[in-house]
Amino acid sequence: MTDRIPLPALSTEKDYDGDEFSPLYTTTVTVHGGAVSHGRASGRARSSDGALDLDLRMPAELGGDGRGTNPEQLFAAGFAACFHGALSLLARQEALDPAAISVQATVAFGRDPGDGGYLLHVDLVVRWPGTERALATALMERADALCPYARMAWRGTPTTITLAS
Repeated sequence: MTDRIPLPALSTEKDYDGDEFSPLYTTTVTVHGGAVSHGRASGRARSSDGALDLDLRMPAELGGDGRGTNPEQLFAAGFAACFHGALSLLARQEALDPAAISVQATVAFGRDPGDGGYLLHVDLVVRWPGTERALATALMERADALCPYARMAWRGTPTTITLAS
């Protein structure tokens, strides 16, 4: 018999009124460039706790060999998992069973017409059979305001870039 994974003890209540960001969890992932010294093309990503340790490869559509995970896949997995978690939390608060919920994230890597740089587009598709459409839509809107990945997408994420000594 396997042990049941406990549900997170997070809430949707506005129970924090501090003046600064208050981290609840922090992780670090380091990417090295690999054989061709290019993180996207031949890199390796490893988390500080070793739970994530995988090769990164450029998708064939971008000229790579396509034989490994790429950053867009990792971002899509993170976004879908985070949105699913937020929606599941809200469903439980409404006494709904979230077991049938699935979230599909499609991440497109492309050119920004504004400056010619690179940009990501994200499309989320939620499937929730057996739940009234109006109710599911209302909870999805609340999840959009709760999910940190969704908040990052429409609000931006504070980022610092530092050269280590």
